Amino acid sequence: MIQERNIITNILLTFVTCGIYGIVWLISINDEVRFVTNDPRLQTGGMTILLILVTCGIYSFIWAYNIGNALTNYYRNQGKHSEDLGILFLVLSIFTANLVNYCLIQLILNEIAREQYNQQLSN
Repeated sequence: MIQERNIITNILLTFVTCGIYGIVWLISINDEVRFVTNDPRLQTGGMTILLILVTCGIYSFIWAYNIGNALTNYYRNQGKHSEDLGILFLVLSIFTANLVNYCLIQLILNEIAREQYNQQLSN
């Protein structure tokens, strides 16, 4: 089960901790997207951080693209229309900080968490 998180709180914690909480946030959203989508192409959160460090940040572009594609496929499997989030996240990671991607991914995860919660209530 994924948990809904306050995006503003996560942004503030990332700034207050000089980016350390951003690493924790990346790990949590990575693992939650991996759990929701069951996409075998996604690494664990810890492995993602390791690959980003070893490649001096280059893997973050690959990660953004893969996680966007995983969410796009999830939406399409649910019968919902979705633009190609992989390209969007890749472009955003190239031209902005990844913090924007984290916020968008968290927004999507919050929506999925609410849908799952409402499904449990209706059953």
